[in-house]
Amino acid sequence: MKRLNVALLCGGSSAEREVSLKSGEQVYESLDKQRYQVFRYDPRDDLSRLVKDAQKIDVALIIMHGRLGEDGTIQGFLELLEIPYHGSGVIGSALAINKIASKKLYQQEGLPVSPYLILEKSANDPVALVLDKLSIPVVVKPEHEGSSIGLSIVKDERMLDKALQLSWTYDNRCLVEKYIKGTEVTGAVIGNEKVEALPLVEIIPGESYGFFNYEAKYTPGASTEICPARLDEKKTRKAQQYAIRAHKALMCRGYSRTDMIVGDNDIYILETNTIPGMTPTSLYPQAAAAAGMSFSELLDRLIELALE
Repeated sequence: MKRLNVALLCGGSSAEREVSLKSGEQVYESLDKQRYQVFRYDPRDDLSRLVKDAQKIDVALIIMHGRLGEDGTIQGFLELLEIPYHGSGVIGSALAINKIASKKLYQQEGLPVSPYLILEKSANDPVALVLDKLSIPVVVKPEHEGSSIGLSIVKDERMLDKALQLSWTYDNRCLVEKYIKGTEVTGAVIGNEKVEALPLVEIIPGESYGFFNYEAKYTPGASTEICPARLDEKKTRKAQQYAIRAHKALMCRGYSRTDMIVGDNDIYILETNTIPGMTPTSLYPQAAAAAGMSFSELLDRLIELALE
């Protein structure tokens, strides 16, 4: 059987470069070399080589996070080269990485979201605006970025200005949300025309972390993940349906992972990841494993979806 030529893209120049490189290495090790001939490219340095090799590439795996990888940029580049790739297209990628645009689309779909405020960097007296519209505690996020980069949970109004300034180092606009206390879960989905929900993963940050931030995500042993999540059947089905609806609302494709908070009264959508972490112990592969898919089988499935 002829092997497929797979372009594995990882690295890039975003704030999540190191995570992408580590994920890419795990993906490379797990791809079945009897089925695939794998060529690795770091878009920060290797775009000209990818252009040169384009005609021999059958499919691309984009294992990149953040800007210029998860935002539709590299997806558009691959479309110009006529290389099929896994995951969401240009529009879905661009919408999902933009927390403000995705929030509005969740609302349009009728999905519950936390009350929020959009603040421009040029706003006059932004602290007063937040305190007038929302009550502390709040969550402050840059408009873009992933892995909780630039994100702060503000429980004391004296820290609000510092949190806003941090978010504005990444974007000219930020999102300020009312903090909702509850259980954090993430809902993975897979499929193109027919989208299937995988088992939910419950996330419990370590006691030394206020929330599931960058260190809590990527420091071994810093957080506990439980799959399937410890929710009753009704809440489980509801969260899985919300994950599918969020995926479709943002026009995603192939696969995604939507983070949610299960509060006292409802389940609230936080954000959708179009290129989730892809090491064998990452959240998405854990959900796939609970559904009976090994990491290698998951990669096979994503390649099949890319070629559909």
